[in-house]
Amino acid sequence: MKKWVRPLVGAILLFIGVTWSLQGSGAVDNSEVMSGESQWLYIGLVVAVVGVTLLVGGIRKLRADRR
Repeated sequence: MKKWVRPLVGAILLFIGVTWSLQGSGAVDNSEVMSGESQWLYIGLVVAVVGVTLLVGGIRKLRADRR
Protein backbone atom coordinates (compact mmCIF):
# COMPACT_ATOMS: atom_id res chain seq x y z
CA MET A 1 0.00 0.00 0.00
CA LYS A 2 1.29 3.45 -0.84
CA LYS A 3 2.57 5.49 2.07
CA TRP A 4 0.29 8.44 1.40
CA VAL A 5 -2.96 6.43 1.32
CA ARG A 6 -3.40 6.25 5.11
CA PRO A 7 -3.16 10.02 5.69
CA LEU A 8 -5.39 10.68 2.68
CA VAL A 9 -8.09 8.31 3.91
CA GLY A 10 -7.74 9.83 7.38
CA ALA A 11 -8.26 13.35 6.04
CA ILE A 12 -11.32 12.26 4.07
CA LEU A 13 -12.81 10.50 7.10
CA LEU A 14 -12.10 13.54 9.26
CA PHE A 15 -13.93 15.80 6.81
CA ILE A 16 -16.90 13.43 6.55
CA GLY A 17 -17.04 12.97 10.32
CA VAL A 18 -17.02 16.70 11.03
CA THR A 19 -19.70 17.25 8.38
CA TRP A 20 -21.93 14.53 9.85
CA SER A 21 -21.38 15.89 13.37
CA LEU A 22 -22.37 19.39 12.31
CA GLN A 23 -25.46 18.09 10.55
CA GLY A 24 -26.38 15.94 13.53
CA SER A 25 -26.06 18.88 15.89
CA GLY A 26 -28.26 21.02 13.65
CA ALA A 27 -25.51 23.53 12.84
CA VAL A 28 -25.81 22.74 9.11
CA ASP A 29 -29.25 22.40 7.52
CA ASN A 30 -28.34 20.75 4.23
CA SER A 31 -30.07 17.44 4.77
CA GLU A 32 -33.67 16.87 5.80
CA VAL A 33 -32.76 13.36 6.89
CA MET A 34 -29.66 14.09 9.00
CA SER A 35 -30.26 17.57 10.40
CA GLY A 36 -30.93 17.63 14.10
CA GLU A 37 -30.65 13.84 14.48
CA SER A 38 -28.36 13.21 17.44
CA GLN A 39 -27.32 9.77 16.17
CA TRP A 40 -25.45 11.49 13.29
CA LEU A 41 -23.64 13.67 15.80
CA TYR A 42 -22.27 10.58 17.54
CA ILE A 43 -21.56 8.66 14.33
CA GLY A 44 -19.74 11.71 12.99
CA LEU A 45 -17.63 12.03 16.12
CA VAL A 46 -16.56 8.38 15.90
CA VAL A 47 -15.71 8.72 12.20
CA ALA A 48 -13.77 11.93 12.90
CA VAL A 49 -11.74 10.25 15.66
CA VAL A 50 -10.90 7.35 13.34
CA GLY A 51 -9.91 9.90 10.69
CA VAL A 52 -7.63 11.79 13.06
CA THR A 53 -6.03 8.52 14.17
CA LEU A 54 -5.30 7.48 10.58
CA LEU A 55 -4.13 10.96 9.62
CA VAL A 56 -1.73 11.37 12.54
CA GLY A 57 -0.46 7.79 12.29
CA GLY A 58 0.09 8.15 8.56
CA ILE A 59 1.96 11.43 8.91
CA ARG A 60 4.18 9.96 11.63
CA LYS A 61 4.93 6.97 9.41
CA LEU A 62 5.82 9.24 6.48
CA ARG A 63 8.17 11.29 8.65
CA ALA A 64 9.79 8.19 10.14
CA ASP A 65 10.43 6.74 6.68
CA ARG A 66 12.22 9.91 5.56
CA ARG A 67 14.88 9.51 8.23
